[in-house]
Parts: sequence; C-alpha cells; structure tokens
Amino acid sequence: MQEFKSAHESRVSITELMLPSHSNFGGKVHGGHILNLMDQIAFACASKHSQCYCVTASVNRVDFLHPVEVGELLTLRASINYTGRTSMVVGVRVESENITKGTKRHCNSSYFTMVAKDEDGKSISIPGLILENEQGVRRFARSKKRKEEAFIRDTQFESSHFNMKEHLEGLKDENVKLSLH
Repeated sequence: MQEFKSAHESRVSITELMLPSHSNFGGKVHGGHILNLMDQIAFACASKHSQCYCVTASVNRVDFLHPVEVGELLTLRASINYTGRTSMVVGVRVESENITKGTKRHCNSSYFTMVAKDEDGKSISIPGLILENEQGVRRFARSKKRKEEAFIRDTQFESSHFNMKEHLEGLKDENVKLSLH
C-alpha cells in the first residue's frame, strides 16, 4: 500500500439519467435516491484511496439547493479532501443537466466521513493525502476545522455538562412553550 496518495488518484464521477421510478409524489427526483447515489460514490472514492472496504461514519449536512427533474442527467463527483489515520473525508458535488436546454445546476455538495475496514471489520490505517495546490490545502484545512467543530458541538451538550439556565434566555424568541417540572 502506498504511504501517500494525491486526491486525483482516487477521484471518481458518475452520471445517471433520472427516471420516473426515481421520482417522489411531487414529480421531482426523490432526495433519498440522490443520497443513495452520493453514498455510493463516496464509498467508491474512499475505497479507491484506501484500497480497502469502507463504511460511512457520518454525513456532514446535505442541503438540496435545486430540485432535480425526471429526464435530467445527474452527475456526481467525489474527491478525498482529508485523511486521518483510518478515516477520510470525501467531498461530493452533485449537478443536474437539462439535456434539451443544455443548462447545468449545482444541486448540492456534502462531506462524507468514511472509515477503512479490514476483513474482520476493524478500522485500519490508510494512505495520507498529498496536497498539491492551494485548493487541496483549503479543502484539507476546512475538513479539519469541521471535524474539530463537530467534536465541540457533540460534547458541549452532553447531559453531564449541560447547564439549562445558560440556554433559557435564548429560547424566548423560539417557537416553544416551556412547561418545566
């Protein structure tokens, strides 16, 4: 196994025609179908980088910016943005293309944390990432910062550390009614 790999070595893309069977009750492509495709391409990219079976550990925020229409081409691109010891962050970008008009739209981007596993299901070391340009450094730094912020967010509200009184003032303008016992 290589000690380090560049992002372009494991970059992958897929394009799929959106069919009526992919649509929801509103006639648009179902978000769940798009999420499934995103998970598949994140897996392919992570597995290509690590040369191992990978599992999805988390997905960082998926905002659907534009609906995808039946009959459009959906293109997904994935690239390694960050590598830890056993995990990697895969950036996934989704674009739709109206093939009759030739117009393209960015539908969403998301970040999948994938973990490499051995045959026994244990996490294993992966190659590091070679950063070749400013964009690579920016993506790596952003993923590292997002990871640090997630740790703070996850631990900040643990029941053993939570002080309700610190948060009551911030609830005054929210759509809640307090009925504390």
